[in-house]
Amino acid sequence: MSSQPLPRKPRRPRPADPADATDGPLLDLNRYVPAFITFIGNKLSNSATAFYQKNFGVNVTEWRIISQLAIEPGIPASRICQVIGFDKGPVSRNLAALQKRGLLTIRTAPDDGRTHSITLTARGRAVHDKVIVAALERERRLLSCLKKDEREVLIDLLRRLHENLGAVTGQSTT
Repeated sequence: MSSQPLPRKPRRPRPADPADATDGPLLDLNRYVPAFITFIGNKLSNSATAFYQKNFGVNVTEWRIISQLAIEPGIPASRICQVIGFDKGPVSRNLAALQKRGLLTIRTAPDDGRTHSITLTARGRAVHDKVIVAALERERRLLSCLKKDEREVLIDLLRRLHENLGAVTGQSTT
């Protein structure tokens, strides 16, 4: 009977000294624009989903789709993805849920049998018309800390940042 040594457990690396964590560069979260945009967007989306779900029975992604369809009736799913910046999977799932609830119709596009034309039903338009009142009120309350001219500057700056997203994503935003 040969006795072989038992394999040794691999050594775990020792935790870094907490003091080492301060040796490199750090983000200044009070000045880092991508963090501000992300934090604001996440908090707005989460609160909107809770509010819209409770009051209107739609989540924020469904609302974004509904509002886009009110602006551009008959658009394909690819256009919705492009405008709201979501991948096809979540948009497709939300479209299916909205269709099942009778808020929109999805038909083969008359000019191209490979794509679909998506439109709001009368019921979907009624939901839109209720939610938009709340959405605009939420926007008004959010921007209430700014003067009118500051709101215009903010909108212009956000539009320009949106148009420049390709500089970091490599994709067009239009």
